[in-house]
Amino acid sequence: MSMRTPLKNVRGLGSAKEGTTHWWHQKITAVALIPLFVIALAYLVSLVGADYERVRYILSLPFTSLVLLLLIGATFYHMKLGLQVVIEDYVRSEGSKMVLLLLNGFFCTVVGLASALAVLKLAFVGMM
Repeated sequence: MSMRTPLKNVRGLGSAKEGTTHWWHQKITAVALIPLFVIALAYLVSLVGADYERVRYILSLPFTSLVLLLLIGATFYHMKLGLQVVIEDYVRSEGSKMVLLLLNGFFCTVVGLASALAVLKLAFVGMM
């Protein structure tokens, strides 16, 4: 006796075999964001009241740049995964769902790359 409904068999809406990987990526990025956010917050608090040159110098250090790049990558990947789940679960129209999923990927990629470019520019200009 099968637990599948006849409608499910007709539509072919079985498992996509991607749920576990997606779930693990979401959890790993969430755990990675904790120490990265704490370190970035510590930098932010320590730079309160500092002059422009001091802030530019601290943010151009290799360790700081690495932490910021990892934070940006983990944040935007985590955001993409989370919004993907929301879109897949709550948008009913297939056309709207596809457009929103494409926009989600595009937005997270563009804003993440722009943020990473800003950090890299700061890091490389600070070296000179």
